[in-house]
Amino acid sequence: MLISRCLVIGFLSQLAEARGVFMAESRAFVFIGVLGGFTTFSTFSNETMNLLRDGERLLAVVNIAAHLVPGLIAVWLGRVLAYEIWR
Repeated sequence: MLISRCLVIGFLSQLAEARGVFMAESRAFVFIGVLGGFTTFSTFSNETMNLLRDGERLLAVVNIAAHLVPGLIAVWLGRVLAYEIWR
């Protein structure tokens, strides 16, 4: 679920920047309020802290990488997709 929402944020942010699809207020509402609320990192952060507390440093690093890297790739892909559709 997190990755799909990252893809949507990337897609919409490209539209917002390139096409002016959102006004500043609506952009903040959609990105921070709606989509941002669905992609909180509270559980991720808690699980990472639990791994660190339990001395599982390698697993904590793997957990961080497994969440951040695909999320960043999904945002990038969303932006590329929006660019390709509306260029």
